[in-house]
Amino acid sequence: MAITISPVDMTARRELDIRSGDTVRVVVKIKEKGKFRLQTFEGLVLARKHGREAGATITVRKVSSGVGVERIFPLYSPMIEKFEVVKRARVRRAKLYFIREKVAREARRQLRRARVVRTGSAESTETVDAESGTAEKSE
Repeated sequence: MAITISPVDMTARRELDIRSGDTVRVVVKIKEKGKFRLQTFEGLVLARKHGREAGATITVRKVSSGVGVERIFPLYSPMIEKFEVVKRARVRRAKLYFIREKVAREARRQLRRARVVRTGSAESTETVDAESGTAEKSE
C-alpha cells in the first residue's frame, strides 16, 4: 500500500531538471468564482532556489506588452498543472538577474535609434531610423 503525501508526482518534476537559462512554459490552475481555469506563463528561468527539496522554486521572466513580468513558481505545488521545457540554453551563471538590466539597456538603445532630427524650419521634423536608414518627413 502506497502512502501519498502530495498529489504531485514529485519524481516526474525532479526528472525535468529545470535550470537557469531554460525557456519554460508553466501551466497554472487559477481559481475564479469557484471554478478552475488554466493559464500559461512562458518565459526564461532566471533562478532556481532551494535545490531539490520540497520547497524548491523557480523564477520565470517574460516580457508582456513591453513590460517585464516575473513570477516565482513552487516546483512541487499542486496548483501547477505542468511544466514544459521549450528550449534549453547553456549559461555560465546560476542566477541570471543581470538579464533585467540588459533588457532595460536594450530598450533605451532602441529609443535612441528612432530619434527626431530637426531640419531648417521649426515646423517640419524628420524621423530617421538609424538601423534601416529610412526617413519619414512630417510638416
